[in-house]
Amino acid sequence: MNKLLSPLINSWKAPDLRRKILLTAFIFFIFRLFAHIPIPAVDTHKLAALFAQNQFLGLLDIFSGGTLVNFSVMALGLNPYINASIILQLLQIVFPKLEELSKEGEYGREKINQYTRLITVPLATVQSIGMIALLRNQGIIANLDPLALITMVVTMTAGTILAMWFGEMITEYGIGNGISLLIFAGIVGRLPVAFGQVATTATAEGITNIILFGILAILVIAATVFVNEAVRRITVHYARRIRGNKVYGGNVSYLPLRVNQAGVIPIIFAVSMVLLPSLLGGFLKQVKSPTAVGLGTFLTNVFNPNGVWYNVMYFLLVIGFTYFYTAITFNPKKIAEEIQKYGGFIPGIRPGTATASYLNYILTRITLAGALFLGLIAILPSIARQISGVTQLLVGGTGVLIVVSVVLETFKALEAQLVMRNYEGYLKE
Repeated sequence: MNKLLSPLINSWKAPDLRRKILLTAFIFFIFRLFAHIPIPAVDTHKLAALFAQNQFLGLLDIFSGGTLVNFSVMALGLNPYINASIILQLLQIVFPKLEELSKEGEYGREKINQYTRLITVPLATVQSIGMIALLRNQGIIANLDPLALITMVVTMTAGTILAMWFGEMITEYGIGNGISLLIFAGIVGRLPVAFGQVATTATAEGITNIILFGILAILVIAATVFVNEAVRRITVHYARRIRGNKVYGGNVSYLPLRVNQAGVIPIIFAVSMVLLPSLLGGFLKQVKSPTAVGLGTFLTNVFNPNGVWYNVMYFLLVIGFTYFYTAITFNPKKIAEEIQKYGGFIPGIRPGTATASYLNYILTRITLAGALFLGLIAILPSIARQISGVTQLLVGGTGVLIVVSVVLETFKALEAQLVMRNYEGYLKE
């Protein structure tokens, strides 16, 4: 336990890292505070009853950071920003100039982030209009005059922009990835409510199922840690070079290829995409058109969180986004060029193009194992709910997966900053 908590303890002892931890905690507090500030003209009792019987909305609430169930000023949470990120990364495949821009170091990343922010605003506006229309037809939002409706849309859009800014502040001045951490905070913040609902409605048989569900959660945590830490080490030899009276190189190193190279990002992207058909279906069902109502009914039935097609699409999207994000974050050609530049080579593989092909061959196969694991873990809770009958723990598996992955990534970020800090201190000496 001491070894596990040592990065956090050592970080707290360092004044600069302690400031980052306190800033992250403060932003968490403000984010959760805004999550409990409701928008006026909303019947919160009817809203709570709707969420209790609608699993889709419950799932959407988790990924809004727990802000939707209260219909707070941050009701949409980070969903529009995540969708904007997906759209922009897909556009990089279609438009080569965007792909070139993403590779231009800090300047390119800043421009891509700026474009993501710009796309987030219209997406948040459209999603807020759709959500208001859906809830108004359910009698949860009263019929308001146009000015009040515009004010509500602007408030929800501004809440998403504020949440996006909180995430960027954590990324830049805090610890870890801000967007992932805010989703983590929303999941953890909703867990006591979910467990409280289970405890108040549990029967003798239900308690047994909850225990089995808890054992399954422990196995999921152990498997997630194992896969996230698993790497395939590629041996790299460096040729010996002589410059003057000094000898350089001649050593052996290892290139670690992670089984789960993409981390938790594919799950977040996949959930954002798989929720869209149900959201669109709920909106179309309220339109006064038989065709729209029929299409909306079809979408909500097909993409029901308890349905087969929903889980199949969820599984395939997780696999697809795992490969997609891995291809963006790891470039075998660039790695092969760097190895060749410093006189390195993989035994039995020629430097250059052959090395890039070999790395791509290895990465494709180990990524398949990681993608299948993520996909199976993502749909496993749905199977467990059908067997156990515990419906209150709606996002148990996905939530556990995100929480564990974010905690591991955050601890690694703390360790990296500790190593960097010690290294800088060594250089000063």
